[in-house]
Amino acid sequence: MSRDEKVLIEKNIELSGEFSRYIIDHPEMDETIPSDAEIVFLPEFDAELKQFNLGLAKDIESAGKRVVYVRIEKLRPKVLSRIEGVNVEIQEAGRPGG
Repeated sequence: MSRDEKVLIEKNIELSGEFSRYIIDHPEMDETIPSDAEIVFLPEFDAELKQFNLGLAKDIESAGKRVVYVRIEKLRPKVLSRIEGVNVEIQEAGRPGG
């Protein structure tokens, strides 16, 4: 596997996680996807990944499997934490806290 393929696969893993969170927030969407289908993401914001995934879909379809295409317009910026205003206090050993 080339480095480029590895990067594209990692992007698909990230999209899969994001789509799972989307499904949790929009459970009605889950009902529209057949259980026997393979999901293929078509990110409109990443032409290289979209082309890579179209190739994967072609392989899946040629194997006789059902494919559901999920077009994704964009991703919001990643938010790592919602915490604000953090103070860290280090208590030194043997000294009473304050």
